[in-house]
Amino acid sequence: MTLTELRYVVALAHERHFGRAAQKCFVTQPTLSLAVAKLEDELGVALFERGKSEVLVTPAGAAVVEQARRVIDEVAKIPTLAKGGQDQLAGPLRLGAIPTIGPYLLPALVPALRKRAPNMPLVIEENFTANLAPMLRDGAIDAALIALPFTVPGVVTKALYEEPFSVVVPEGHAWSKKKRVRPDELAGEEMLVLNAGHCFRDQVLEACPGQANTADPEGRTGSSLETIRNMVASGLGVSVLPALALQPRYGSKLVRELPFTSPAPSRKVAIAWRVSFARPRAIEALAEAVAAVDVALLCRKAS
Repeated sequence: MTLTELRYVVALAHERHFGRAAQKCFVTQPTLSLAVAKLEDELGVALFERGKSEVLVTPAGAAVVEQARRVIDEVAKIPTLAKGGQDQLAGPLRLGAIPTIGPYLLPALVPALRKRAPNMPLVIEENFTANLAPMLRDGAIDAALIALPFTVPGVVTKALYEEPFSVVVPEGHAWSKKKRVRPDELAGEEMLVLNAGHCFRDQVLEACPGQANTADPEGRTGSSLETIRNMVASGLGVSVLPALALQPRYGSKLVRELPFTSPAPSRKVAIAWRVSFARPRAIEALAEAVAAVDVALLCRKAS
């Protein structure tokens, strides 16, 4: 059994396809296939079910894959240990961020982090929560900015702040003079939401009763919050945005923001990282940088 074979097994479990796993490991498909088969022979158990279009992990294989991930994480710590306490704030940090957080938090977070860790540039991966979760688990990224809840084996989270939601309506809308809006009032409106895959979409539909069956008419979804904002500005309908997306720099004279009645729907933004990650000080610096960002005017600090 070799570390290379364990890396192949982890890659195959993630990709569920021999060709894609081989590309990820920068080897040929026959090389990876032979190595996995050799390991299965050595262990005396099938780790994968081979199908025509997909590879599935067996129950025994799942346990081996999880242990292999831990082994790979532990091996990654060896260079740091060998250098006797190498600066954990030196070198790139691979940070994932969901699309409804990254564009609005990162412009303030990056300069705040550079003050604390000038030798730790960010390699940023913007993606859906469902894609960031396996990337974080498998070590493709080091940490992620996500919305809770977020449950991944071997991963811990730290709440950073709580972000309230607000309604946005086009200029001249019948609600333009309202001071606050109840979530259930949105049931009678043309509601614009993000495309499927965005966790913020699910949070909005959960917070606004009556929208679950009416949020998908043709032309009523968008790929980003900025697309949604522009559709609202054009008069297509109303929507819900998180507080950081309502900073003045992103505003439009054609869009009116209306707070929800108390208690307003909200989400908790958190940082997630693997328990075994070898640079805990880097995570601390990232959390400290977020805390230094002035979100107090828009968001309640998470407890």
